[in-house]
Order: sequence, then C-alpha cells, then structure tokens
Amino acid sequence: MKITRSRKALSPVIASIILIAVTVAVSIAVAAWMGALSFSFMNTGEQVQLGSPYAWYNGGNTLYLRVSCPGGNAINIAAVRISNIAATINNATFSNGTQVTTITYPLGPIAAQSNVVLGITAGTGVTFSSSYSYSIVVTSGRNNEYQTTGTVP
Repeated sequence: MKITRSRKALSPVIASIILIAVTVAVSIAVAAWMGALSFSFMNTGEQVQLGSPYAWYNGGNTLYLRVSCPGGNAINIAAVRISNIAATINNATFSNGTQVTTITYPLGPIAAQSNVVLGITAGTGVTFSSSYSYSIVVTSGRNNEYQTTGTVP
C-alpha cells in the first residue's frame, strides 16, 4: 500500500517554528502586562514622617506637628483628623523659620527635604484634656494615611 502525501499540509518543522513563535509572543505579552501591573502597585512614592505633637495644653484646641518628607518626593496634605474628628490646618511654618503661610486645603506640595510645622486646630467642640492621649492622622492627596499619637501634658 502506498501512502500519499497531501501537498496542502504543513511540514512538521514549519509547524514547530510557528508554535514556538506563538508561545514566545504570548509570554512576552504576559510579562509586559505583569510588569506594568506590579509597578503600578509599588508607585506610592510617598514617605512621610510625623513628629510628636507639641505646644498643646489642657483646655486648648490647637497643637503643632512637625512633618518631613525624607523619600525624595513632595506630598500634598489633603486632611487631618484628631481622634477621628476632622481638624483644620491654620498655618504652615517652613524649615527656615521665616516663612509663615496661611493655607487652604489641599496643602502642598511639601518639598522633599523640608521640615514643616503645621498648626492644627481640633474640630468643633473638641478641647484637649490633661493626661489624655490623642491620635493625629494626616491624609495625603493620594489618600495615604500617616499616624502619630501624643499625650496632653
């Protein structure tokens, strides 16, 4: 019996080359997609350090907080909360100590190496009580939250 070859079929070598090319193309596409996905998750770029609150007193409603950005990127400050109650930033004194700025939300950008002192007033009806601990949360423009705590002397 004689086996006839069909002239319409591809040879096994050409089929293998096409299969390998398709596999390589799909793997490159998946690698590019995963790389873009992982970089978008890692791109926060914000590093903020909050000092301890100071210059507050029993019966008052204002405190001062030192904010610095060691990460090399500037940030915007979108909101501040004291013990989960919205607070207001009254002024910002920059690190050279000579510039006092009255600001409105959002505050920023705060330069990377600056040392900014924020004057913060607690929300309506809130007064600080001696020996009580309060948490201060600063929210950035990218919706990242940075927290510190302090006790009224």
